[in-house]
Amino acid sequence: MIDVLKADIGGYAAKAARMSKRIAKLDEEIAQMNLEKKEAIKVRTKEHDAYEKMHVDYTESIDALGRAIVVLKKQDYSRPQALIQLKDLKSRGALKLMDSNAEKVLDSFLAGSESMEMMAMEAPEAHGYEFQSSGVVEMLEKLQDKFQAELRAAERTEMLTEQNFDLLIRDKDAAIAQKQKDRDQSSGVKSKNLKKKASAQGDHKDTTQDKDADKAYVRDLVATCAQKAKDYEVRQQVRTEEIAAIEKAMSIITSGAVKGASEKHLPSLVQVNATSLVVSKVHKVDAQVMLRTREKLMSFLRSRAKTINSKILLMAADKVSADPFRKVKNMIKDMINKLLEEANEEAEHKGWCDTELSTNKKTRTEKTETVEKLSAEEEELQASISKLTDDVSSLLEGIKELDSSMAEATELRLKEKSKNEETIADAIAAQTAVAQAVTVLNQFYEKAGESTAFTQKQPEIFDKSYTGLTSDKGGILGMLEVIQSDFARLESETKSAEASAVKEYDQFMMDSKTDKADKTAESDHKEAKKQDQTQEIASTKEDMAGTQKELNAALKYFDKLKPSCVDAGVSYEDRVARRKSEIESLQQSLKILQGDDIA
Repeated sequence: MIDVLKADIGGYAAKAARMSKRIAKLDEEIAQMNLEKKEAIKVRTKEHDAYEKMHVDYTESIDALGRAIVVLKKQDYSRPQALIQLKDLKSRGALKLMDSNAEKVLDSFLAGSESMEMMAMEAPEAHGYEFQSSGVVEMLEKLQDKFQAELRAAERTEMLTEQNFDLLIRDKDAAIAQKQKDRDQSSGVKSKNLKKKASAQGDHKDTTQDKDADKAYVRDLVATCAQKAKDYEVRQQVRTEEIAAIEKAMSIITSGAVKGASEKHLPSLVQVNATSLVVSKVHKVDAQVMLRTREKLMSFLRSRAKTINSKILLMAADKVSADPFRKVKNMIKDMINKLLEEANEEAEHKGWCDTELSTNKKTRTEKTETVEKLSAEEEELQASISKLTDDVSSLLEGIKELDSSMAEATELRLKEKSKNEETIADAIAAQTAVAQAVTVLNQFYEKAGESTAFTQKQPEIFDKSYTGLTSDKGGILGMLEVIQSDFARLESETKSAEASAVKEYDQFMMDSKTDKADKTAESDHKEAKKQDQTQEIASTKEDMAGTQKELNAALKYFDKLKPSCVDAGVSYEDRVARRKSEIESLQQSLKILQGDDIA
């Protein structure tokens, strides 16, 4: 038991040490992940602040350009209020995102406008100021379109960055939560093993103390028995010497010298001798009475021996028939003493058997319950491991399906993107070609109109000169305009479809990655739990093997106790009753020998 407990203590300590290392590693990983998360949040905050500032700049610039364009387009030709509006916008920094070329054009325009104003003030009789800002308006409109496109691109970039950041934070939080869960589980396993170690140490201390106490008891018992044997030998020697001395004294007293001197000098001894003779005669007279007493005693002993089935009483009856009364009395007394000693020994043996049987039964019960409990724990662990194995397989299959779905979605997205880009490029090229055709036709029709205007005389067959189908809705220009609008609509719809497809693809990939990360974390957790339970089932098997060994030892010891404590044939109570009857019968026999009446 001490060796088993030492092994258990070492095993529990090793498990606790492994868990401590694992907890320290998990704490380090959690701290690193929290630091990475904090750094990511810090970087994202800076990026977002920069985006907000840029968004405000673009919004203010677009708004300023819009207001300037509106003012310039609505301005009449008599007062240059547009100049005042542009100067005000430029002085307030509303056009700070304008590039250097556009800014030079605007400055030049404003400078030229100021000169025109000065000239108008010096020569009031001249014609009113003619509006010359159409080029500036066109430049501002293009600049406004450019700012709007850049703002939309910045907004899309910000949206994707925010989505990626959210996905990163979710992954970090999930990983941190999983690491924390693993740490809590490892801490529980460590605490459990430390408790088992403390319990095993207590059992080891108690078992060692019991062993030391048993050794001390054996030493004391051996010493006591040796001393008793030595004392018995001394007493036997003293008894032998005492008998020899008494025999020697009797021989001296009965010698002629002592006996003759006593008859001569000690009359009292003569009287004693005379009395002895008288007694001798009395004994001769009572011989017949003694014979009857012997027969009566023999009959009593045989009847009692038959009643209680006692070999001892039957043997006593045989002794009575063969031995003189004095020896029979001594024999009966010896039998009574022997029976009393046997009763004491059997009582001690009964107490020892009761103690050993009770202890052995308690041990067998405890070990049997422990074996059954450990067997149940092993079955539960086996079932749990089987379930974890199935769960891990299902999770890995789900991860595999997610990878396949993401790969398929990526392949389809690339094909769709390529097709949409090709469609957009074709639509733009077609629009450019149609625009070129429209330009060519417009130039032709302008020339055609001029040539017919200079003709002096129209052909008689025609009512008027031919200028082309420019005014008819079904003319070539109308058809080209329809075709151009169709290509423009195709471009717009394809771009919209591409944007929607990109958004759906990004959302699908983000959801799939999140699901994959969750499944991966859960799979790792279940795999770790499976390994822990595999180690625990090995420990349980070791505990069960040790307990089964102790149970087998207890059963083997019980088999040794059976012959003397269980399978004696006659119960302890029956033996006590029979021995009591034998003792009472022998005591009545003594009374018979002494002449007392018995009931």
